[in-house]
Amino acid sequence: MDELDRLRAEITDHPSNAWARERGYEPLFVAHPEARVLIISQAPGRVAQDSGIPWNDRSGDLLRSWLGVTRTEFYDPRNVAIVPMDFYYPGKAASGDVPPRRDFADRWHPPVLEQLTGVRLTVLIGSYAQRHYLGSGAPKTLTETVRVAETYLPFFPIVHPSPLARGWRTRNPWFQDTTVPLLTEHVRAALG
Repeated sequence: MDELDRLRAEITDHPSNAWARERGYEPLFVAHPEARVLIISQAPGRVAQDSGIPWNDRSGDLLRSWLGVTRTEFYDPRNVAIVPMDFYYPGKAASGDVPPRRDFADRWHPPVLEQLTGVRLTVLIGSYAQRHYLGSGAPKTLTETVRVAETYLPFFPIVHPSPLARGWRTRNPWFQDTTVPLLTEHVRAALG
């Protein structure tokens, strides 16, 4: 058993995750020491949790198009690591899903990320990941942060590819015209 397998077992067995264990949920993250691109987002959606495959939905299709990678490239753990802010589907809210638990990333990200020694680019998807990793150095809004995404390298903040963010993308056409090509370029360089 390698260190990532040991961590996965520790996460599964931790008392704070007993509710997920009871539902038959496995911690949903993908990590390999050779991964070049790291994706940090909110938490798995219901479809991803049920299938055991992160980003296994329409949002994932759109994300892969933004990254400029094929499904095969995306799901090769030597290319892409996927470490959400919470490794379990948090449930449904009035609009979208319940936010990730506040203390989860603080507890589990450091030991997992320590194993990812090959990461060259970290894509921060959505405000939860951006607030956690950019902290007070980021502008106050997601829009302002994403607009200057390239200034945070090796972090690259983007909006969530969820259908719920379609309105945001319509109001901010610069994202598709300017930010997505930059993201694709940086991903291709990181995969090298």
